[in-house]
Amino acid sequence: MTKRDIIILPDAQLRRVSEPIKTVDAGIRQLADDMLETMYEAPGIGLAAIQIAVPKRLLVLDVSKDDAPKEPMVVINPEIVWESEERSVYQEGCLSIPDFYEDVERPERVRVTFLDREGKPCELEADGILATCLQHEIDHLNGVLFIDHISKLKRDRVVTKFTKQARANARLDKQRKLA
Repeated sequence: MTKRDIIILPDAQLRRVSEPIKTVDAGIRQLADDMLETMYEAPGIGLAAIQIAVPKRLLVLDVSKDDAPKEPMVVINPEIVWESEERSVYQEGCLSIPDFYEDVERPERVRVTFLDREGKPCELEADGILATCLQHEIDHLNGVLFIDHISKLKRDRVVTKFTKQARANARLDKQRKLA
């Protein structure tokens, strides 16, 4: 397994719509393993392939408690086929938007179809944090960020902050190369 670099807002790749995976093979399983290592080290509870600049419809997650055994999930070509009318609110964060958290309202329960790491079709009905995490990561595959679910004012502030930070980092990188 190899830890990968996570791309950070305002990287335009985060807005790309990811392509379906045609064949679940050793390469896809290796990518999933790399993503799990990256997610655990970050640390986080979910990661979409696009967050490591791979525009494929693949996500990994593990919503187990810190003191419980790990329960990694590999979810390929996920599709939400049903969502409840009831809503819930969770404070969400994102590995691509570090140290920013905000309450987001989403459907309380969802049913998702997907392929597992062996390419076997699966269906899962989820609620609670698992439902929220699935929706958050599937949004990534569609070029949607959790900040798209908050007020325009808050979204504009966080985008401005990360854009300024990216410019400052680019200037520092340029100075280091010239030194």
